[in-house]
Amino acid sequence: MSDCLFTLPPEIETRWATFENPTGEQGGACRGNDGRKRAACTGLKAGAAWTLAESTGRSGTVQRIWITIPDRNARMLRGVRLDMYWDGAATPAVSAPLGDFFGHALGRMATFQNALFSCPEGRSFNCCVPMPFRTGMKIVLTNESDAEITLLFYEVDYTLGDTHGPDTLYFHAHWRREARTVMRRDYEFLPRLTGRGRYLGVNVGVVADTSTYFKSWWGEGEAKVYLDGDTAHPTLCGTGTEDYIGTGWGQGAYANLYQGCPLADGDQMQFGFYRLHIPDPVYFRRDIRVTMQQIGCCDANSCAEMQGAGIHLVHGDAKVDMAKTIADKGYALFERQDDWSSCAYFYLDRPENDLPVLAPVADRIAGV
Repeated sequence: MSDCLFTLPPEIETRWATFENPTGEQGGACRGNDGRKRAACTGLKAGAAWTLAESTGRSGTVQRIWITIPDRNARMLRGVRLDMYWDGAATPAVSAPLGDFFGHALGRMATFQNALFSCPEGRSFNCCVPMPFRTGMKIVLTNESDAEITLLFYEVDYTLGDTHGPDTLYFHAHWRREARTVMRRDYEFLPRLTGRGRYLGVNVGVVADTSTYFKSWWGEGEAKVYLDGDTAHPTLCGTGTEDYIGTGWGQGAYANLYQGCPLADGDQMQFGFYRLHIPDPVYFRRDIRVTMQQIGCCDANSCAEMQGAGIHLVHGDAKVDMAKTIADKGYALFERQDDWSSCAYFYLDRPENDLPVLAPVADRIAGV
């Protein structure tokens, strides 16, 4: 890494795409005025789109993306859409709500920093994931909300002329949501995807169903990664939801390089958390599927609340004898349904994927 700081790479050029120089052309900044600060931002009306950065005919790498807007409410964080295209592809490799892509789950901002994303003071969107391309790239922001973005500031930093060998992969991101998960069906961070690549990690949002399960713990489910032909059983399996993000016995608010939980609202039972597989790479050479079980845990108090409300719990296919289990163990595991959403990040050997398209804005913002 130290060599990179003081070595001049041959034929590589640096570009910043901003409103001062939208095309990133050499000598193209601050034209059309007196060279002073007069074009740092603009508005983006509801339904309008803006190309943040575009390059054709050359190889390169997107190095950093920064965005800020003044209206950082749920309808903006979920209603503004970010799409990224590589090498002239017809469909985007990245298609996700603005907030979720940058680590803000459930339409709620949070201050955090990790190895790839950050929000220093809870009012910006920063990404430093390297995103290589061979012949071109295009990054588009679309305002699918019902309100104007009054002030849009951004900067896309990229290099041109990078040499990318045959093993270089393309960056992708996939967002999905199940406003109510299906009983005993694992939630999919990443539906089955064919090809060769690397699963980079995921940003997750959970709204626990307190009307059914009160404030019982929702995160006993185990993360599973099905690799290269796995069907009924995965190759990789964790031990619990909070264990997957490197903590234990529940999860509070924290942010580390590779795992964290920037949003931990125990009053509303809303949680936003992430795991980045940088020191522990997850490679696939045929296909991959990544899931999380929907399993909860109740103690004597929450078990009594659910019993009093006439709630019947199951674990697997068997009915839970709550009184006996609490007496024997002090707790009971059970299957549950909650509101889960996620943005999974991965590298793939091609610029397009065969995953479902981004859900309509109404489905993204419902209930948040």
